[in-house]
Amino acid sequence: MPMYQPSKVDLGGGGQVLDLETAVKDGILGGGGGVGGAVATSEKLDLKKMIEELDSVEVPSVFICPISLEPMQDPVTLCTGQTYERSNILKWQSLGHFTCPTTMQELWDDSLTPNKTLYHLIYSWYSQKYLAMKKRSEDVQGRVLEILETLKKVKGKARVQALKELRQVVVSHSSAKKTMVDNGGVGLVTSLLGPFTSHAVGSEVVGILVNLSLDSESKSSLTEPAKISLMIDMLNEGSIDTKVNCTRLIQGLMETKDFDPELISSLSLLVGLLRLLKDKRHPSGVQPGLALLRMISSHERVRGSIVTIGVIPQLVELLPGLNAECLELALSILDNLCSLQEGRTALKDCPKMIPNLVKLLMGHSESCCQLALSILWAVCKLAPEECAPMAVEAGLAAKLLLVIQSGCNPKLKQQSAELLKLCSLNYTATNFISKCKLTRTLQ
Repeated sequence: MPMYQPSKVDLGGGGQVLDLETAVKDGILGGGGGVGGAVATSEKLDLKKMIEELDSVEVPSVFICPISLEPMQDPVTLCTGQTYERSNILKWQSLGHFTCPTTMQELWDDSLTPNKTLYHLIYSWYSQKYLAMKKRSEDVQGRVLEILETLKKVKGKARVQALKELRQVVVSHSSAKKTMVDNGGVGLVTSLLGPFTSHAVGSEVVGILVNLSLDSESKSSLTEPAKISLMIDMLNEGSIDTKVNCTRLIQGLMETKDFDPELISSLSLLVGLLRLLKDKRHPSGVQPGLALLRMISSHERVRGSIVTIGVIPQLVELLPGLNAECLELALSILDNLCSLQEGRTALKDCPKMIPNLVKLLMGHSESCCQLALSILWAVCKLAPEECAPMAVEAGLAAKLLLVIQSGCNPKLKQQSAELLKLCSLNYTATNFISKCKLTRTLQ
């Protein structure tokens, strides 16, 4: 076990590093204006609760038990001078160990001495941090309530400014989100969206709502046609930040049980998403755009419109440069669109479709492989004499044989075998092997 010999305490804030002796001597543990001075409260603070609530805060190493690597609540010192959490060292001893875990020295005395100095330092440090956090939280809650009251009275630029400030607070503080939900803030902000809402107001409102957990009532209110229409307008005309937020909010609304697909059948929405995907200056819009488009494409009545606006060639063009998450989203959309005759035709007419999909058959997730196979099967079956030779030239046969030989699921192997058979129909066995450029092993 590595040596663990912390001896200094970083009190935070001013970068001051102290050892225990100095901390005590300088009065930091008492009422000398240091850590202890921040603990003046009638409330008896529970150390365990403070440790749990400040879990993400970086803790001075001297507070950490060398055994559990967790902050100590009941530090005790061995005869070797090393300090541990009482429960951890007792467990160590109960396992038959008669050595110090850190130094591995034999213990000439197995008694445990409470380290009251360190306990008080831990308690004081956590109390300071906890009370500061609590005060910040109370300040945030008060500010949220103040802004909500302001929003009830102001209009125009003052409303936009209030919304901007509320958005900043909500994004920065989790307690602000809870305050919004608990005090009717969601309903108030949602009510600001309507047919005559300016994009300046709408953009801030959407930026707030997309950061909140919305209940069914709030989502139902947001699915009013006028509000959806405003979101679609901002998706087409807003900044990239506004476009992404509108996309994510609409996706969240679509996840509700009784969502009406008619609300997202607008060509304007689909065109806005296509622009988001094509915008090379702002790649941050690709993932949310694909996620919403996949959800929309799951509704059969909208698929024809998606094909009509030219989504398929754009997705095929994007495939080689997408990350794993976006790649699966794009393939899911193309697979959904393959259910239409016009979708399969549009895929067949993309020059890069077959080579781009063939490349995805190995080296990607099984899900991506299965989607790519499904799309290739649909297109090759549509026009086997035209597409099969192109697929063979692109190296499809060799990839299919690798898939068949791999440890993938039986359904994927069956699909690969059927597609391989379809590709070989116009060749003799010898000619097919030659055309496929197979290795000796695969032959």
